[in-house]
Amino acid sequence: MSTLRTPHSSEGRLIRRPGPHERAPESTHRRRRALELSLAVAVPLVLVLLWQLAATQQWIDARVYPAPSAIAADGWERAAEGDLWPDVWATLKRVLAGYLLGTVAGYLLGLLMGALPLVRAALEPMMDALYVVPKLALLPIFLNMFGLGEGPQVALVAATVFFFVWISTMAAVLSVPEGHRDAGRVFGAGHWQMFRHVLLPASLPSVLVGARIASGVAVLVIVASESIAASDGLGHLIFDSRALFQNDVMFVGIVCVAVLGVLFSELVRLAGRLLTPWAPRDRGRGQS
Repeated sequence: MSTLRTPHSSEGRLIRRPGPHERAPESTHRRRRALELSLAVAVPLVLVLLWQLAATQQWIDARVYPAPSAIAADGWERAAEGDLWPDVWATLKRVLAGYLLGTVAGYLLGLLMGALPLVRAALEPMMDALYVVPKLALLPIFLNMFGLGEGPQVALVAATVFFFVWISTMAAVLSVPEGHRDAGRVFGAGHWQMFRHVLLPASLPSVLVGARIASGVAVLVIVASESIAASDGLGHLIFDSRALFQNDVMFVGIVCVAVLGVLFSELVRLAGRLLTPWAPRDRGRGQS
């Protein structure tokens, strides 16, 4: 922004000169994207290198905090020998099954309660009371209902995901602008047409944000559940290794959980983009 004064006026004119983004948007975006990717890689890499240095120089106890090189070697060995994949698969199938069940149930109930005031008035107080109960506290109930095995783990993930998706769906339907509804009424839309062509597409982007948050919480919950009532899975691997003082194996499990959570979250993000091409993209990464 620069100021130019005219000879015939004591007031100046503000002239906005185009910046690099206006003059060369593509190259500016590439440079910004390269910078963001560099930072995304450099920050964790520096932290890992500092950890490695601290372990090799004995600034920290390598028996409690093994060096990243030792963790990577142990993880590679367990993966090559096939010892790691059964635990990864056990956690993954529980997360996927519970996530799908909880998402479908939460989405349907959220749509119903958001679109019908009487249903919302009847169910919302009870659902609010259930929502504040810590979901891990429901594990003993699910153990009584389903016994030992996959049932309690899947049910706990489903219950956790259900409430995230239900809240985001109901709130999204209720927050659809009144102007959208008025436009539907002007064109003579009935109840079903209003729901299908106005409420559903307008609320779906917000619903998918809640579903993405729920994907990360699902991984957290299953790890905690497997540490209590499972004989396999990454949660069991982490806490069992800690009890046996196998800290390198414990960190291998933690790294696997982190990778699984990131991949699952990105998968939900990608599904959201495919399902809602009309929605604005989030500005979280790679956008400015």
